[in-house]
Amino acid sequence: MRGLSISAAWDESRAILAHDGRLLMTVALALVAFPSAINNLINPAGVGGTSSLWVDAVTFGVTLLTLTGQLALIRLALGPSITVGSAISHGFQRLPAYCLVVVVLLVGLFLLAVPCAVVLAALGIPLETRPLQLTPAAAVVLLIYLAVAVYFAVRLVLSSAVASAEDVGPIAILKRSWRLTAGNWWTLFGFLMIFVVGAIVLLVAIGSAAGVIVNLLVGSLQPMSAAALIVALIQAVVSAAITAVFSVMLARIYLQLAGRNAQASVPSSGI
Repeated sequence: MRGLSISAAWDESRAILAHDGRLLMTVALALVAFPSAINNLINPAGVGGTSSLWVDAVTFGVTLLTLTGQLALIRLALGPSITVGSAISHGFQRLPAYCLVVVVLLVGLFLLAVPCAVVLAALGIPLETRPLQLTPAAAVVLLIYLAVAVYFAVRLVLSSAVASAEDVGPIAILKRSWRLTAGNWWTLFGFLMIFVVGAIVLLVAIGSAAGVIVNLLVGSLQPMSAAALIVALIQAVVSAAITAVFSVMLARIYLQLAGRNAQASVPSSGI
């Protein structure tokens, strides 16, 4: 078990972002911002809105590209130095294993929800009603579900870094992340809470402000409209920047816990 210093990881991440930020953002814009902008353009209502099959297919494709981008960004931040093109190729090569990891995690969340649903049904709470009747008993069950889910999420947060850094399968990725995060749960939890809350506040603030301004100057947000395009581009760039910072942080945290010392440097030649 190794001690973890978030401040040291942040200092390393700042140095990498300052030195190679433009090239990291090139990857983030290509594999995160651009696909996300297309998705937001055709479906500005998001996942909660109604959409056709082809829109769902586009959303799925965007998700795959975003995961690839995260793996490529992590590879660049891990070192040793490789070209941006090689990092992107590496991201696509490691994508199948990481996708299986995501599938395993989703299945795990579903299996965890089964006993919770059984308890709620036994308490006489109708599961088919929307929204769910939030009685005190139901609230306790949901809080327990959330607590268990958060615990596992923190222990497995390095799965993407492991998937990019090590040539192993999905089960080995999960086991490796579990071992690396042992003894550092509270430190990682604090980091994730600060980062996630900050990212949500930033996205909501910028998205709301952009939506209001664009609605006043250009028009209402409608699929495939100029207003939707402008807002989608703004949100996509912000999302890409957040993804880049988070990916670099995960890479440096991984290196700390894995006991490796690598200085990441992206060649100026780019691709």
